[in-house]
Amino acid sequence: MGIYLGLDSSTQGLKALLIDSGEGLILGEASVNFGAELPQYESPKGFLPNADPLIKVANPLLWADALDLVLAKLAAAKMPLGKVAGISGAGQQHGSVFLNSSFEDALANLDSRKNLPEQLSPCLSREVSPIWMDRSTAVEVAELQSQFGARLQSDTGSPAIERFTGPQIRKFSKTEREKYRKTVHVHLVSSFMCSLFCGKSAAIDYGDGAGMNLLNLKTLQWDGEIASFTAPKLLDKLPPVVAGTFIAGHLSPYFAKYGLCPGIPVAVWTGDNPSSLIGMGAGEPGVAVISLGTSDTFFAAMREFKTDPAGCGHVFGNPQGAFMALICFSNGSLARERIKDECGVDWDFFNKKAGAMTLPGNGGRLILPYFEPESTPLVLKPQVKSNFDTASSAERVRAILESQALSIRLHSGWIGEKFSRIRVTGGASGCLLFRQILADVFQAEIETISISASAALGGALRAANAVDGIPFGELYKKFTAAVECTKSNPANAAIYDDALQRYAAMERGI
Repeated sequence: MGIYLGLDSSTQGLKALLIDSGEGLILGEASVNFGAELPQYESPKGFLPNADPLIKVANPLLWADALDLVLAKLAAAKMPLGKVAGISGAGQQHGSVFLNSSFEDALANLDSRKNLPEQLSPCLSREVSPIWMDRSTAVEVAELQSQFGARLQSDTGSPAIERFTGPQIRKFSKTEREKYRKTVHVHLVSSFMCSLFCGKSAAIDYGDGAGMNLLNLKTLQWDGEIASFTAPKLLDKLPPVVAGTFIAGHLSPYFAKYGLCPGIPVAVWTGDNPSSLIGMGAGEPGVAVISLGTSDTFFAAMREFKTDPAGCGHVFGNPQGAFMALICFSNGSLARERIKDECGVDWDFFNKKAGAMTLPGNGGRLILPYFEPESTPLVLKPQVKSNFDTASSAERVRAILESQALSIRLHSGWIGEKFSRIRVTGGASGCLLFRQILADVFQAEIETISISASAALGGALRAANAVDGIPFGELYKKFTAAVECTKSNPANAAIYDDALQRYAAMERGI
């Protein structure tokens, strides 16, 4: 039992959270908003603006700068960093960092009198990092799919996906050959951040590695044939791939300036979604999680390995062991905010009042809300379609929420499990109307937990498990107990079963 530090390097910010595993307490937390607190990187939403809406890249030095800043905040708040027994964390999935031959030496000789960005800047073989929102790799996806066909999904858990790291690496190797030639290390955001803590190049875990179109989930090794086709000598540039309980290294002396003890264990980092699975207490099969953020995601531990016949869902490694399923819906809060703004209503109306003014089923009104390119189903050109001509503001609010809930149910059916409990997290999890709609659409109990920073909490829990051997079940009881539960109304089951069929027909028509 001890104190553990968990971090989450997400799209728009970095969060850090301290737990006392013995007492079951959150001792403190700190966060950095990239746009507001690090404006010099000109990334108000966490990525660099680009005239091409398909291109989404970030400066990886931004993430290193944020790490210095968030640890300084914890130190200034007098958090007991000197008592931290282990560290782990999570990074936004699929993002890639390209580094040259100076990276290892720079990490081994970090100077505490300087900040991380100035010491890491010379190590970048590519100045920017494609992130999970980048969809500029349609050509590379087609090449990979043509070369490997169904094997790509059956072996790696996903077909070739524009956002995934493999196609991004392939594009870089083709379009910027000299920079790729100088690349010695290809890291994910998670393994890059873990490397900073360890003072050496760190491994990639099965959870995040599965989001690359490169990891063979049957062997749990990089797939040599796929990697060789993806880019020249790629296998030589990838870190080792390991289980989520692996100790990646020990803390670099650089971080002593914040009060942390050099040499403490650093457990391998993972992706933000696998880490949230743990942080939501859902590492065992039977409980699903819906994360309602910029994008909405549905994920759950799997009883057996299987893939989505439609190619929209993905299989990643579960940090607790075996596998997890994940489906990403790009138009999450983006779509909800657009409808709210178009209706000219506030969040109180959206979250509560609209529900009292409308009925379940909403007179059959449905929306395909693809304000931005959509992942599930794959829609590369934005388009918004509805099956109604007129509707009140309250009816439009219910239409977007019911449509999103129906889409999540429709595209999670391939997992083959009837979930009786679903946990929700993210900004929209506070919407009472949405929670009731989800409960009725799935005919399941919708639960919330007290801690919103589920990916950072997952990092801390994973550190406690990897370093001290504390069972996940014991940690879940202390940190992830449900605090609110929304019950389903059985009378609405038939209404939403019918709506599901109509929504599926609308979707087939696009």
